[in-house]
Amino acid sequence: MSDSAEITMYGADWCRDCRRSKALLDGEGVAYRYVDVEVSKEAADEAMAVSGRPNIPVIVFPDGSHLVEPSDEALRTKLAAV
Repeated sequence: MSDSAEITMYGADWCRDCRRSKALLDGEGVAYRYVDVEVSKEAADEAMAVSGRPNIPVIVFPDGSHLVEPSDEALRTKLAAV
């Protein structure tokens, strides 16, 4: 993955799946921008606009694709392909 590529993760601290995905990204040493949907309605609206549903985490990749509530396996597979 290119260092200039930015991954954005929309999530919330109370969300178990968000914490799991953050731990995986951190453990893999992946640089990403974290957007807390609890901080502002705009952040929550952005996540909803990307995924079309209220579920989090929403992880957006540099190619414009995204994953919603990914399993660790699905996230690792996507990271390997980016």
